Amino acid sequence: MENARPPLPPFTRETAIEKVRRAEDAWNTRDPAKVALAYTVESRWRNRSAFLVGRPAIVEFLTRKWARELEYRLIKELWGFRENRMAVRFVYESHDEGGQWFRSFGNELWEFDENGLMRARHASINDLPISEGDRKFHWDRSGPRPADHPGLSELGL
Repeated sequence: MENARPPLPPFTRETAIEKVRRAEDAWNTRDPAKVALAYTVESRWRNRSAFLVGRPAIVEFLTRKWARELEYRLIKELWGFRENRMAVRFVYESHDEGGQWFRSFGNELWEFDENGLMRARHASINDLPISEGDRKFHWDRSGPRPADHPGLSELGL
């Protein structure tokens, strides 16, 4: 299992929560090549109105995403799970080139292969313009959310 990405399915509540946090931490690196390694070579995505297939498409998509969504910070939370599937809700904050901040709310459906790689991701996302003073995600922009930073439920999101 050279390409295994633990924890592996079937998931328990604890391993599902761990898998979600690992995904959150990876996305907060804003490193498209690193993030893409969590997906199967032929992973299928729907992200808003974009339909992607495969790691190269994921890398290209994430490269474009993080070039326009500046100071991106993300929090994910497990909604539910069963065997090799999960439902996850997430919120991220970022700003555009003009300095307008956004809080983006989304839901994802994930399906994993036996090696713990995600083979399907379906994401629905809505954006809300916010003022800089309304931001809730405050940590070093280059890394994962600190362990003591509140999650979505604690923040009332």
